[in-house]
Amino acid sequence: MTKWQEVKLGDICTILNGRAYKQEELLDNGKYSVLRVGNFFSRDKWYYSNLELEENKYCDNGDLLFAWSASFGPKIWDGGKVIYHYHIWKMLPNPQVLDKYYLFCWLQKSVSQLTQGIHGSVMAHLTKSDMENILFTIPPLEVQKKIAGVLGALDDKIELNNKINNNLEQQAQALFKSWFVDFEPFGGVMPEDWKVGNLLDIADYLNGLAMQKFRPTENGRGLPVLKIKELRQGFCDNSSELCSSNVKREYVIDDGDVIFSWSGSLLVDFWCGGKCGLNQHLFKVTSEKFEKWFYYSWTKHYLNKFVAVAADKATTMGHIKRDELEKAEVVIPSSIDYQKIGKVLSPIYDLIIQNRIENTRLAAIRDTLLPKLMSGEIDVSNVDISALTSTDKLSFTK
Repeated sequence: MTKWQEVKLGDICTILNGRAYKQEELLDNGKYSVLRVGNFFSRDKWYYSNLELEENKYCDNGDLLFAWSASFGPKIWDGGKVIYHYHIWKMLPNPQVLDKYYLFCWLQKSVSQLTQGIHGSVMAHLTKSDMENILFTIPPLEVQKKIAGVLGALDDKIELNNKINNNLEQQAQALFKSWFVDFEPFGGVMPEDWKVGNLLDIADYLNGLAMQKFRPTENGRGLPVLKIKELRQGFCDNSSELCSSNVKREYVIDDGDVIFSWSGSLLVDFWCGGKCGLNQHLFKVTSEKFEKWFYYSWTKHYLNKFVAVAADKATTMGHIKRDELEKAEVVIPSSIDYQKIGKVLSPIYDLIIQNRIENTRLAAIRDTLLPKLMSGEIDVSNVDISALTSTDKLSFTK
């Protein structure tokens, strides 16, 4: 194996602080976007500034950033030139000894370790000194680039699938609106042989269980519990709770199922994160009469309205009640038109689900390879990229 060396991060990487802002300096509109921790991962409300700053207070596409307070983790920035906030570092590795994407992968792998014992009673955070004094072992630069190339190929495939899915979703929603809201193929008028109903007429909305009452037995194998957190991130992780694998079959979720979070963060999505148990505050949406493209599209159509209704609730956690589903009017096409439209929309959503399932597999491969490659347990020259991105088998030798 090629010789690896232990180095201190601060010796081979410059870490730059962003700028701290007073609240009055953050504007609703302005010349420069301000990247804060809230925008870093979840794209929350953007603020702006008209201040002209030194160049090192801006970041641009391709810069390696690290959020070090409250939310933690690295990101290769792709949102154009913005000002980055004080709670974000811009990291400039010495290109002679440290590959930027290799460092990004190492930071991804090491976030949980880095944040153990972090400082702060009000808002947990790392310090710049903490980060600069971290010791880690790196291979020669050419090996770093190969490792980064392997992991980057997997990330690139995941990102390509995401872009394809975003485009497909936009097409599907535009087609749905054209047919079922604007009736464009029918001269702007609903056909006489179509019917009017509501969401409960076209689908069953099954509320989940309080899964804390259905824990696995001491020796039994459990299922991860699908909660709002898992639905938002698209997968279960080591922090996901477990429930008994013997819960009633209707409360077990499989890839491709339509899930509607009706409390807290309202969203509708296809679950593609593997088998799990349905927790309360989530609906599993199914139908014996209609295909999933139909009831998914109609539920998605009313999501913004449901979000507004939930926001008006005078409670600590906004939600909608089942009677809102009954109030949500839908139009049901004739059998002939339903089949005709379904031949267009159903394959679009099938492909979206297929791509999402593939992304789950690719992410699992990446997460398996990442620590093994970066510790030298697996020689990068023995990894077959084409096999990793086209089959469900890991193709490498130690």
